[in-house]
Amino acid sequence: MASDESLADENSGQARRKAVMAVLAHSTTAEIAGRLTTIAVPVHEDLREPENGLVMVRGRVGGDGAAFNLGEATVSRAAVRLSTGEIGFGYTLGRDGAKARMVALCDALVQSDEFAGLVETKVIAPLRAAISAKRSRKAAETAATRVEFYTLVRGEG
Repeated sequence: MASDESLADENSGQARRKAVMAVLAHSTTAEIAGRLTTIAVPVHEDLREPENGLVMVRGRVGGDGAAFNLGEATVSRAAVRLSTGEIGFGYTLGRDGAKARMVALCDALVQSDEFAGLVETKVIAPLRAAISAKRSRKAAETAATRVEFYTLVRGEG
């Protein structure tokens, strides 16, 4: 049986990977590639060459109703192994094998004790800041078009 400390480490590692994947999913291929050039990427091999396929997208009415098949979506996936043994997986919507490979590489790097901090500061943090700035800009543009409606109440008398 695993100790509480090892379970906590595993959960924090999974949470970190989940947060990294969320940032990479909202970034473009060019943005990720540009940030990866700022670090010395270690030797790695492709376990699974980037390939395209389909996944079934399922939905629920109201979020809690009976599940139904909404339709299919095209995805790309890849798997990478670092020379130190960490394995990363990358999935992305659409037919973008290059992005799937870079996501897999980032996933493997985040699991590495040697590269996790470097990837966070040089790749993930700038991408997260760019996403936040883009969201703030869109919110400001939307707020600028907001219309306030006032109703006048006719007085008694």
